[in-house]
Amino acid sequence: MMLGTKIPGMKKLTNTKKIGIYNKPKYVYIPLISQNDTNITVIAKKGDYVYKGSVIGKRKGNLRIPIHSSVSGTVVGFEERPYLNGSVVKCAKIENDFKEKEEVKKEPHKTLNHYTKKQFINLIKECGIVGLGGAGFPTYVKYDTDKPIKTLLINAVECEPYITADYALMMEKCEEILETIDAILEICHIEEGIIAVKKNNTSLIKLINSFIGTYLKIKLVEVPNQYPMGWERNLIKQVKHVTYQSLPIEKGIVVNNVSTIYAIYEALKYERPLTERVVTFTGEMLKEPKNVLVKLGTPAHEVIESLGGYKRNKNIRFVAGGPMMGVAEPNDDLIVTSNLNCVLVLKEGKESLPSECLRCGKCVSVCPAKLSPVLIKDYLKKPERLKELEPNRCIECGLCTYICPSKILVREFVKEAKKKSREG
Repeated sequence: MMLGTKIPGMKKLTNTKKIGIYNKPKYVYIPLISQNDTNITVIAKKGDYVYKGSVIGKRKGNLRIPIHSSVSGTVVGFEERPYLNGSVVKCAKIENDFKEKEEVKKEPHKTLNHYTKKQFINLIKECGIVGLGGAGFPTYVKYDTDKPIKTLLINAVECEPYITADYALMMEKCEEILETIDAILEICHIEEGIIAVKKNNTSLIKLINSFIGTYLKIKLVEVPNQYPMGWERNLIKQVKHVTYQSLPIEKGIVVNNVSTIYAIYEALKYERPLTERVVTFTGEMLKEPKNVLVKLGTPAHEVIESLGGYKRNKNIRFVAGGPMMGVAEPNDDLIVTSNLNCVLVLKEGKESLPSECLRCGKCVSVCPAKLSPVLIKDYLKKPERLKELEPNRCIECGLCTYICPSKILVREFVKEAKKKSREG
């Protein structure tokens, strides 16, 4: 049985529009962080000229991957800027010369499958490709295994309300994405590729079916329109009818989302590092909600201005990410990063004050991780009991807050519990 619930999609603001492009930021701010790790070796110095794709810094430790400049221009200094998790991070500030210079211009490869598995892993590592669904986990790690990979599962579910970045990318780049999946299957000797799409996305299903016939190892699977169906564990259980302990590779499965697959296409075709991504700019307070291809490090307010700005500039709420799993931001100074899939701009409403917990158990009934969110909240100050409740298994989907009739911000209590648990 899949745990979760059906919630309003709110996708119509953007899902019928072509992807826009914003590529003219005067400055970009490249965050010196990788998957919340700020232990970065900084390579660029103030005054350096950098090319588009130049390595600015490199993560230390086991999962070291490079961080690239998204423009050509001059490093004018280092500044702290708002990051999508609500913190501020040190960034390399680069003045864009608008010349899009690359240090070495590569000719496009005619085919994508001419790499060995070792070359493929090294390429996506050096191109700095990470999971673009929000986690930001280095993609090469999933393929760098001695265990046989039987299934490549493409997560095209995008179940959180408002967000349509993957949907738009799949609608416009379907052939390239299928070509990339097929190439990965051949390079890594994977038996099958499965694209999982919500069954109500009929236009996308029709499009994929029009191309997929020539790819004998790839199939399309329709999944229920339920939240959080896109959660890796839920999706694997729905599609492959298996569960796992820690990682999908235990069952021979690798999961990538659509945007990550397209980033791999750019690497295989052009040896191009990750310097841009499609972001959904949406919400009732934007004049022109739209999916936009944006250079990493671009301030969000510049993109919003390019879309005509706000309907009003008062009583606005900014969210980095979607309404369920996103983080509230104080203003639009947020910068676009590889793990930012949505900027949501809503009307600031009058919040209902939380009342006492009714002990109704609704948060328990909808939790996809089968936790007891209300008990985690209750035992926040009792470490031993808290540990038994396993708050670290929370995926922060937000259903507990969404369903709570008392308007308690349950997810925030569970996030705090996770933090306490990690700290020991």
